[in-house]
Amino acid sequence: PPAAGRAAPGPASPGGRRRGCRAARGGGRPPASPRPGRGGRVPLLTRIRRDWQLLLMAVPALGLLAVFHYTPTAGNIIAFQDYNVYDGVAGSPWVGFTNFYWLFTDSSFWHAVGNTVLITTFQLVFYFPIPIGLAILLDSVMSPRLRLLLQSIVYLPHFFSWVLVVTLFQQIIGGAGLISQLLRQNGYEALDVMSNPDVFLLVVTSQVVWKDAGWGTIIFLAALAAINQNLYEAAAVDGASRWRRMWHITLPGLRPVIVLLLIMRLGDALNVGFEQFFLQRDAFGANAAEVLDTFIYHRTLTTAAYSYGAAAGLVKGVVGLLLILVANKVAHRLGEDGIYRRS
Repeated sequence: PPAAGRAAPGPASPGGRRRGCRAARGGGRPPASPRPGRGGRVPLLTRIRRDWQLLLMAVPALGLLAVFHYTPTAGNIIAFQDYNVYDGVAGSPWVGFTNFYWLFTDSSFWHAVGNTVLITTFQLVFYFPIPIGLAILLDSVMSPRLRLLLQSIVYLPHFFSWVLVVTLFQQIIGGAGLISQLLRQNGYEALDVMSNPDVFLLVVTSQVVWKDAGWGTIIFLAALAAINQNLYEAAAVDGASRWRRMWHITLPGLRPVIVLLLIMRLGDALNVGFEQFFLQRDAFGANAAEVLDTFIYHRTLTTAAYSYGAAAGLVKGVVGLLLILVANKVAHRLGEDGIYRRS
C-alpha cells in the first residue's frame, strides 16, 4: 500500500516513461540513426561516414580492378580503327564498323563461336552438377578427419597447370600412353584418344571435371553449412528418408547459390579457356579444337591484325554482358536475388 501522505502513482505516460529511461541512463539522448532522404534512401555522404572503414578496406581491390581491368578496356577503341603499332592510337585511321563487318562475314569466326557454344552447353549439362553432388557426398561424411582427407584429395588437381593436366592425359590415354602399351602387349590395337577429333568434347570435359570439380565444391560446402540442422532432425522424426531430406531441404537450401553460379557461368559462356585448347589444338585439329579464344589469338598475334582481334574480343564481352543481364532477370522472375537487385 502507498505510504501515508503520498499519493498513489498513476499510470505513467509514454513521454514520462521515455524521460525516466533517459534519466536512468544519465540523461543522454539515444544516438540518432541516419535519416532517410527522398525515396527512403540514406544520403550518400551519410553512408560514406558510416561505412568508411569498409570502403577503406575495398580500396586495394578497386585499385587492382582499375589498373588491370578498367584501364585496358579503353584499348577497345582500336576495334574501330585500322590500328598500326608504329602509328599508335592517335595516328591510326578510323574505319568505323568495318572490322565488325569483316568479322561477321568470316566463316571461321562463326565456326569458332559454334564450337565454343557447343563446349559450353555440354559442360553446363555434364560438368556443372558434379560439384553439387560431390559437395553433398563430402558433407555426408561423418568423420571429420576422413572428410578433411577427401577434400584435400579432390582439391589438389586444381593447383596443377593445364600443361601438366594435358600431359597426364597424354601419358595415360595417348597413342604412346599406358593404356595403349597394355593393349599392344596383349595383342590388341593401340588406343589413341588424344588425337581423335570425334571424342574431343569428352576429353576436354573430362579434363575440366578432374581438375576443377573438387575446387568447385567449396562454395557449395559453405552453403550446406548454413542450412539449419534442425530441419533435418525434424524431417527425420517425421519419417522422411535420406533422399526426401536431400530433395526438400538440401537442394532448396543450395538453390540461391546454384542460381548465382549458373548466371556467372552463362555470362562466361564464350570464354571456355585458352590454355587448355591452345595446347591440344594441333593434336585434335582446328576443326574440332578451335574456340573463340584461340581464334582471337591466331588472328591477332600471328597476323598482327590487332583491330580485327579487338573487334572479336569486344563482341565476346558484349554478348557475355547481355547473357548476364538476361539470366539475372530470369532469376528475379523465379524469386531469387541473382547477382544484383535494385533496391
